[in-house]
Amino acid sequence: MKTLVIKSSILGDNSKSKILADHLVAKIKHANPTGVITVRDLGANPLPLLDGNVVGAFFTPADARTPAQKEIVAVSESLIAELMDTDRVVITAPVYNFGLPAQLKTYIDYIARSGVTFRYSPEGVPEGLIKGKEVIVLVARGGKAEGTPNDTLTPYLRQVLSFVGMSDLTFIAAEGMGMGPEAVTAGLEEAKVRIDALTIKA
Repeated sequence: MKTLVIKSSILGDNSKSKILADHLVAKIKHANPTGVITVRDLGANPLPLLDGNVVGAFFTPADARTPAQKEIVAVSESLIAELMDTDRVVITAPVYNFGLPAQLKTYIDYIARSGVTFRYSPEGVPEGLIKGKEVIVLVARGGKAEGTPNDTLTPYLRQVLSFVGMSDLTFIAAEGMGMGPEAVTAGLEEAKVRIDALTIKA
């Protein structure tokens, strides 16, 4: 089994979602000591934000791209190839102002490409092309919103990840991370219990 861990917090070692990811990775290693684990830290190594140049490169025919456009597309294709080549995806998703970090949104913008990771039928029905992946999303949130209308992150990630074919989704949230030390400890422990209850495919 190959596991791709996508970290998106900007807080480095102070990140609560990183604590959850490290806990899950330890569980994965215990279940499958010979498995391959790749870590992509979008906070430490952010991608260039989606802009007109990036979109222009994506939609320019391959044989007409400038050298600069080829470099942009190469980044996207490398990310997609990395994703296609893995069996399990772990995504850390801290909640910033009710949404996901810009770093994670940019990553999604680079891997969600028409004709590459999704396509439409003649009737306009979308089909995701990143198939057969187990995805575990680890959320860290300052307040408590899981299962309520205030949780805008989970529905978005469920929709966009399923859109590109990744519909085997598990969400685990550490809540109350901005509510004081006792709430932080309780929220992390509850999330770790849920992680420990996961069945890890070896």
